[in-house]
Parts: sequence; C-alpha cells; structure tokens
Amino acid sequence: MRYTHLLLAAGISLPALSASAQTVQMTVQPGDPKLIVSKHIQGQFAEHLGRNIYGGFWVDKDLNVPKKGRIRMDIVEALQKIHVPNLRWPGGCFADTYHWHDGVGPTAQRPKMLNLWWGNTLEDNSFGTHEFLELCDMLGTEPYLAANVGSGTVEEMSNWMEYLNSNEDTPMVQERKKNGHAEPYKVSWWGIGNESWGCGGNMTPDYYTDVYKRYATFAHDYPGTQLKKIVSGANGDDANWTEVCMKKIPRNMMWGLTLHYYTLPTGSWSGSKGAATGFDEQQYFNTLRNGLKMDDIVTRHAAIMDKYDKEKRVALLVDEWGIWTDVEPGTNPGFLYQQNTLRDALLAGTTLNIFNNHCDRVRGANLAQAVNVLQALVLTDKEKMLLTPTYHVFDLYQVHQDAQYMPLEFKSPDYVMGNEKIPALNASASKDKNGAVHISLVNLDTKKTINLETALPGVSWKNVSGRILTSNSVSDYNTFEKPNNLKLAEFKGAKKKGGNLAVALPPKSVVVLELK
Repeated sequence: MRYTHLLLAAGISLPALSASAQTVQMTVQPGDPKLIVSKHIQGQFAEHLGRNIYGGFWVDKDLNVPKKGRIRMDIVEALQKIHVPNLRWPGGCFADTYHWHDGVGPTAQRPKMLNLWWGNTLEDNSFGTHEFLELCDMLGTEPYLAANVGSGTVEEMSNWMEYLNSNEDTPMVQERKKNGHAEPYKVSWWGIGNESWGCGGNMTPDYYTDVYKRYATFAHDYPGTQLKKIVSGANGDDANWTEVCMKKIPRNMMWGLTLHYYTLPTGSWSGSKGAATGFDEQQYFNTLRNGLKMDDIVTRHAAIMDKYDKEKRVALLVDEWGIWTDVEPGTNPGFLYQQNTLRDALLAGTTLNIFNNHCDRVRGANLAQAVNVLQALVLTDKEKMLLTPTYHVFDLYQVHQDAQYMPLEFKSPDYVMGNEKIPALNASASKDKNGAVHISLVNLDTKKTINLETALPGVSWKNVSGRILTSNSVSDYNTFEKPNNLKLAEFKGAKKKGGNLAVALPPKSVVVLELK
C-alpha cells in the first residue's frame, strides 16, 4: 500500500507495478577528499541564436513582464534559483563573426549586422558586452567569453581584454569608463575561438594550434585578473584533434580544452535528427543509447590528456552538449527551437552523472542552450514562460556543486530493446561542506523499478530525504497552458535498512537523495 501510494504521488501509473523489480548492490566509497565536483560542470550557454538573447533574456521594452532595463527578470530569478555557475557568450558559431566593439556605446549608434549563421536575421547589437556582464552580475555567475578567432584579429581580441580588465589610463579604458563602467570587469574565462575545426574556420588541428598560440600570446593578464585561456577542442570522438592540441600547445598557455558532443535521436546530422515530441520507445531508447556515448568519448579524450598532462592541470570543458532534434513544426529552422520532454531530463541527469564521475578531468560544461534554443532550461512565448524538465534536473543536481566526489560501485541491470541493451541505471554521489551526502540516480528503463541496497562505509547518517522527477510517459512535456505537467515532487521510496540505504527507484525517473 505504501509503495503504491509513492508511485501515484510521483505521477507513475499503476501498470508499472506489474513489471518485475530488479535489485542492485551499490557501495558509496569515501573517495579522495581533495577531488571536487566543480560547480562549473553545471554551466549554461547563451548564444545569439534564435530567441535565446532577443525574445529570451533581452525583451522588447514594451513587453509586459518584470524586467530591469530590457533584461527579463523571471528568467533571471529562475536561473538564480539553480545557481548557474558560468554563462558562455556570444557563441557558438556566432562568436567567430562577432565584433565586440559594435556592441558597446550608445545603443542608437551601434551598427547592425546580419546573423548569417542563424536565420539571416538582423542583429542590432543592442545586447552587447555591458548588457551581458550586467546579466552575469544579476545571476552571480562567471562570464565565459568566446573571442573571435575565425574572422577577428589578434588586436581586436587583445583590445577587448584590455577594455574589460585594465585600469590604466588607456584609450580602451577611457572608452569603458565613458560607456558607464568605471572599474574593470575582471573577466578571466576566455575561449580562444570556437569549433575551429568547423564553423570557426575549418582549420586542421596543426594549423589551429599555431593560430591559438599566436592569439594566446597577446591574451594578457591584468592586475587582479589572471586569464583562463581555453583551447577550442574536439568535435565528438575526434581523438587526433585533442592529441595535436595537447602535444603542441605548452601547458602554461592553456587552462582548459573544450569538447563538443550533441545527442541526436537518429544519430545522423543528415536528414531528420528525430522529433522532439511524439516519439515511440524505440526512438527513446536510441536517443539514450547515443547519449550514453558521452562516457566513452570523455574517457578517450581524458586518456589522451593524461598522456601529456599527468598532473591533470588542464581542464576538460564540455562546453556544448545536449539533445539536438528537429525544430518544432512551423518555426524558423535557423532558430533551433525544440520542445523538452522527460526523455531530455533523463538525458540531462545521465550526462551530469557522467561529468561528475569524470570530475578529475571534467571541470566545466555548458548545456546548449539556456533559453528557447535546443535543450533549453526555459521556454518563452511573449509574456508566458515555463521551466522545462531539464531545468528541474539542474535544480536537483545543484547539491553537487563544489562538493567532494564519492565514487560508486555497482553493476547496472540492462534496459533491453529488441537485440540491443544499455545500462538502465546511472548514478553519482558527493559530500557537501556540511557533511551531507547526495546521491543522484537515473533509471532509464521505462517499465522496471530498480531496487537498490546501498552500503556507505565510513558515512554516519540518520535521515534520508529526496526529490523525484518523473511522469507517465517519457514523451511528456510542459506547455504554456500547463507549465507544471512535470515538476519536482517529494520522494519517499528511500529508507534506512540497518546501516544501509534501501531505495525503490521507479521507472523513467531522476531522483536525488540527501543523507544526513
């Protein structure tokens, strides 16, 4: 009776009860106290693409929503709640056509440009450097800027850094003060180019590393601001790109190296990528199978980095990731607007677990993207705004930010579809500064409950609580008419059993437990 009530409260229909439960033995290991799950793994991305900036963060002055200037405050407040640690801007592909000086000074005097990458729309540059950094200040987040290497000059990049970070009496600093910001912004995170293997210039890795070293040479530190110079890294499993970068770029010229990998439901960039909604279980399975490849890809790149950087000084930043589907019918194909289902939330939880479990090397990541684009946290329609299932996963997982990593040992049961199978269960764990242990669990199986018997040697705890995200179908999503179809609920399927933790993990669910 108690378990039936739990399932109903979590939004799971009773037929799920007929599926046989599986039992997993899990151990939470103490781990290395010095190994931390960086908060920056939960970073976000705001490219000038579709309605991410314009019609998202930055709205028409006449739109009847709470705003500061033209920054939309309900979005700001939602992102404040999940403690977004860093925000990447202005791209993406857009970054390598963006000239920062066009986006400062009096708005009426800023030149317009065409956004040739995303829909050939007219970019009026009303949202520029000062507006972005004001947004970051509101969010309490680290700004992560992408310098234009594809079509920009070394001087342009160097001037941008001086404009933002210097406090000497130079023309750049005088201009910043004239534009309303007397003190240096002290921006330390800088990507030197973006996707230089593709839209950032179609370079070879050997050519890019020479270009990178040239640009990085003129990326200067200023008093109070030591730059974190970030190399434009590999596309998916392109191991050679990482090999060449690690071999040819000196460690003292790079703080991080990026990696981009998107999950495509069909697995193909040509033709249909797969629908955002209305998919069947086979398409769901294929999507998660493709998403789980992230673990192998990260493992492969990390091993190459280890060969050249045994001390793990260089961070791996997966600064573009997420599900990429066909756009919603009737919308601009260049705006990449897609709905967001429970499937996408399960993918998000799975991916964050992968990053947490690679926290020795993965020290940053950026979901693509924050508002109205790809796997967005927030969707808007004029005055209306909703939080997606993916947003709720980031809400759950914020407990891992800057917490001590705790390794897990378990053997996952299989989720079987036809002749294929994938692990049904993935998880990660950490201990926060107050000693509370958090375990994030994802059950990808659409029908089977997973019973967990978890040992926690060396952990002293008395109580367990939890929250869950689930729904009747993996294709369920929130709408502007019903924005709370999917939301977090209290989870009561965990209890203390002797010295162990017993959990009944429902199908198609993301659960985060707190033990203290």
